[in-house]
Amino acid sequence: LLEIMNNLKGIEGDFIETKENLFFDVKGIHHPKDRKICYIRFYPNDLLGDRIKNGKRYKKIYDLKERYLYLKENYPKYLFYSKEFDLEVQGVKNEDIQSVYTPREYFQSLYHKSDLSKIEKISKELCELFISEGEIPFNSIGITGSPMVGLSNNNSDIDLIIYGTDISLEFQDKLHQIFERNGDCRKYNLQEFQCHNRRVEDSNVPFDKFLECEKRKLHQGKFKGYDFFIRYLKSPKDWQGEYNDYKYINHGRIKLKAEIIDDIDSIFTPCSYKIDVIKIIENGLASNDYIIEDIIEVNSFRGRYCEQAKKGETILVEGKLEKVLYNNKEYYRVLLTDQAKDKIILKN
Repeated sequence: LLEIMNNLKGIEGDFIETKENLFFDVKGIHHPKDRKICYIRFYPNDLLGDRIKNGKRYKKIYDLKERYLYLKENYPKYLFYSKEFDLEVQGVKNEDIQSVYTPREYFQSLYHKSDLSKIEKISKELCELFISEGEIPFNSIGITGSPMVGLSNNNSDIDLIIYGTDISLEFQDKLHQIFERNGDCRKYNLQEFQCHNRRVEDSNVPFDKFLECEKRKLHQGKFKGYDFFIRYLKSPKDWQGEYNDYKYINHGRIKLKAEIIDDIDSIFTPCSYKIDVIKIIENGLASNDYIIEDIIEVNSFRGRYCEQAKKGETILVEGKLEKVLYNNKEYYRVLLTDQAKDKIILKN
C-alpha cells in the first residue's frame, strides 16, 4: 500500500501548479488518462492578491461558481465536458502541469526544514500526535491545503490526509480517546459552531439541524487554537475500476426521504451512504424511468457531508439524481455537489 501510494501523483489532496503558476486542488481518485480533474484555488493577482510566494502575489478562490467564472474568462482551456460525468468540469492536461504537490511529501519535508512557520510547526505536531496515539504509520499521513504550496496566511487551517482503508477506519475509532485524553486536541464547542457563519449559510439548513450533524463529527476540531480537518482516502485496491469504467447520466434534481442502511464509507472522500428510499418528495425528472428501489446511494466529493448520518437514521436528501452505469450494472444515486441547494438533514 505505502509503495503504491507514494508513487501516485494527482489524487485527492494533491495540488497541481500549471505553467502559468495557477494552483489547482485535485478532486477524487478517478481521472482521465490525459488530464487531472482539479479545481482552481489560487491565481496570480498583483492588485488583489493577499498571499505571496517567490515575490508574486496570489488570490484564493473558494466559491465554486467563482472558480468556473474565472476560468471561463481567463483560461477556458482548463474547462472540459466530461461525457462520463455528463457535465462540464475543471481539469489540467498532463502537458500543462508544471508541478504536483503531495501531502505525504510535504509532511516529510518538514523534518528537513529549519525555519518552520507557525502553522507548519503546529501541523507537524498534530500529525505526530496522530502517529503516536492513533497508531498511524508515518507514511500514511500528510498535510495538504495552502501551507503545502507556500500560500498560507494567518487564517489558514490544518488540512490532513490519511491514506488507506483499514488505517482510516481504525484511526477513526481511536479519535474518541484522543479527544478525551489530549487537552490540545478537542472537538468544536457551541460558540465555535456558531462562528461557522459561512458553512451554516452555505448548507442552506437551520442552525439546529446543522449543529445536530456537526457536533457528532470526529474528523474536525481544534488543535492548539487551529481548526483542523481530516480527509480519509481508501486504499487503491478499494477504488473499484477506473475513470472510463463509469458513466453518469444526469436525471435532474430530486428530494427524498430515506433510511441509512450502511454508513461505513461516510468518512471517506468521496463519501457514500447506502440507502433505502422511503418516499420521493419532489421530482424534477422529465420521465420516471426508474423504480424507487433503484436509488441505492448518496454520494459527495465535498468534505462537509462526511459523517453526516449514521446507519439506522432517517434522512431528508436533496441533490442531483444520476443513473450510474458500471461493470454491466446500473443503479441510481443522489449526488451532493451544489453548495447552495444540496443537503442531508436528519429526520427525527
